[in-house]
Amino acid sequence: MRIGIDVGGTNTDAVVLDDADRVLAKAKRPTTPDVTEGLEQALDAVIREIPIDRVTRVMLGTTHATNAILERRNLGRVAVIRLGAPATTSVPPLSDWPGDLRATVSAGEVIVRGGHYVDGRPINAPDLDEIRSFLDRTDAEAVAVTSVFSPANTEHELTVADLVKSEYGLSVSLSHEIGSLGLLERENATVLNAALYGVATQVTEALVGALAERGLPAVPYLAQNDGTLMTLEHARKLPVSTIGSGPANSLRGAAYLSGVREAIVADVGGTSTDLGVLTGGFPRESAAAVEIGGVLTNFRMPDILAIALGGGTVVRPRGIGPDSVGYEIVDRALVFGGTTPTMTDAAAYAGRTSAWNVPDISEGIRDTLERAVALADDMVIDAVDRVALGRTDRPLVAVGGGAFLLPGEIPGVSGVIRPEHAEVANAVGAAIALASGRVDTILPAGETRSKAIERAKEEAAARAVAAGADPEKVEIVDLLEVPLSYLSEPAVRVHVKAAGPLAR
Repeated sequence: MRIGIDVGGTNTDAVVLDDADRVLAKAKRPTTPDVTEGLEQALDAVIREIPIDRVTRVMLGTTHATNAILERRNLGRVAVIRLGAPATTSVPPLSDWPGDLRATVSAGEVIVRGGHYVDGRPINAPDLDEIRSFLDRTDAEAVAVTSVFSPANTEHELTVADLVKSEYGLSVSLSHEIGSLGLLERENATVLNAALYGVATQVTEALVGALAERGLPAVPYLAQNDGTLMTLEHARKLPVSTIGSGPANSLRGAAYLSGVREAIVADVGGTSTDLGVLTGGFPRESAAAVEIGGVLTNFRMPDILAIALGGGTVVRPRGIGPDSVGYEIVDRALVFGGTTPTMTDAAAYAGRTSAWNVPDISEGIRDTLERAVALADDMVIDAVDRVALGRTDRPLVAVGGGAFLLPGEIPGVSGVIRPEHAEVANAVGAAIALASGRVDTILPAGETRSKAIERAKEEAAARAVAAGADPEKVEIVDLLEVPLSYLSEPAVRVHVKAAGPLAR
């Protein structure tokens, strides 16, 4: 058996799947302020119904890393090293960061010689003495190293990493392992990753401890932001990869529960609705830089459109939201005896769910609830139009605890699918996920191109194995080539993704 857990902003969901991927148990519990307590409550709720000695794996999608960045809490001090002087000195590291986040994270920044041209040729050797002098003056808990065009040649970043580990004993975050082309965004993601090492340790230790306390003989994994999994060792090294795991889990769970591989997915929670697109059963990835806590990054994230519409969204005479009662809905919504009109009340009044009945209310509140349903439908129609990109032949899969808010027919999609167990699709997505690895680099476009692409495939497969995949079952699931212009020698940018089931 496998247990999938997903920590959302309002609820923490857990499911148990058997070896045929059937749902044996499921639970929803409020997400607690420290996150871990809600995780343990959801875990306890599902293991009561199963023989725990048969559980072999536990997969967790968590908001720990996201919360740490948004709240500026539990982040480590990072020494930021950029290899790219003098060409990149006009825009120093962390220049565009919010002041409070930079003050929390940065233990100092330096730009030294080093880096490569776009074709992988070295510009000049790294100045290791200057790096030593810089590190001697910092109080850093970790180091982030970014080199110009390191996705094309990793040599200089690896050289600096060897120095930091051997002479200072600090953890090192390397940009070529995290982001793609685009120096500043890749550097930002690398620094955030280094700042999250302490959070990653806390999460992994908490998960291991929770399993040990309950006698669960299971191997734990963490969900990544592309809908796949990684081992705890891998998660400690690349914690920033967990940031988009929630929406990715929902999309993967929606694909599995509905049996549809090409679709729009609407995950309706207590506070917001996340809309994304399934392509071949995996989340469509964002092509633009992603902002996290006010910082632009360029690592791979699902292409998600979030709107302020959820079961707990507050309804008023002149509009809805964007605020939500969140996990307090069981005390404040009208259907639960409270006094705050919410979208759950509006949907119940409109007959979209039979789970609750709206109590006797005044004519004014009835009118307010009717208008709220119409406004919410308009928000959904507009959001679907924005993510569909003109295609109308795909269905919409409605998942999440608030999926009953959505109308039965939505313009712009071929139909609305409401699969069984939709309310815990995110936890199902975590439980069924594969392990993956990716490579994003620049390769020559001449006679050596095919051999270079094969090496990139091998590297992506090796990274998938490092993340926990079975070496015998890893497959290349995505290969993208983009010709690059204005170079002295013809070249292509290559993105390779490999994925496979977890090793037994």
